[in-house]
Amino acid sequence: MLSNKELGAYLKKLRENRNLSLRQVDYRSSVSFSHLSMIENGTRKPTALTLKELANVYNVDYIDLYEKAGYLDLAESEKLKNNEKNNSAVVLVYGTIPAGIPMECIEDIIDTEEISTDMLKGGKQYFGLRVKGNSMEPEYLDGDTLILEKVDNCESGDDCVVMVNGNDGTFKRVFKNENGIILQPLNPSYSPIIYTNEQIETLPVRIIGVVEEFRRKKRRK
Repeated sequence: MLSNKELGAYLKKLRENRNLSLRQVDYRSSVSFSHLSMIENGTRKPTALTLKELANVYNVDYIDLYEKAGYLDLAESEKLKNNEKNNSAVVLVYGTIPAGIPMECIEDIIDTEEISTDMLKGGKQYFGLRVKGNSMEPEYLDGDTLILEKVDNCESGDDCVVMVNGNDGTFKRVFKNENGIILQPLNPSYSPIIYTNEQIETLPVRIIGVVEEFRRKKRRK
């Protein structure tokens, strides 16, 4: 396991080996320029989901990055590698996503979910997040596991995970109009969050996943 400073230096080297600037990585992923800069300087530890994004941009094995960051032990790493060799359709669940106001996502790997291999056709990629909060009730409950297709855009009316400032995430129904987007909670006790087109670009505000399905445990602790 590397320290934050060592991991940041390693990620910087991977980026430079690909002849990519911080801005280019920002453009190709949901990891913002400022957030990546802090990671490379060692002042912020990248979350597991961020590492998977960077692995995709740098064309490296994300499992190796998870090991270096301390997110996986040897047994967990071998299990993932074996699943991939056997073409098993396994989705990693990266902690919780708030279904209230935007706040920092907790993206430690907390679980896995199996999906149909048919869902992977066309090169589609998926990840899982655990719902926290009640702003998307009654359709989604606290503790539900979302299975999301990794995308950078959506249709108006889709239920999405949205990242703001590169590190703050929220789960809402997204509506688009000519002035920007509206992040609409399903629970009427909550107010919608509105971002202008300018804010979408400057903050930035980015779609990172659209709900394909969700899983609910029959009994909650």
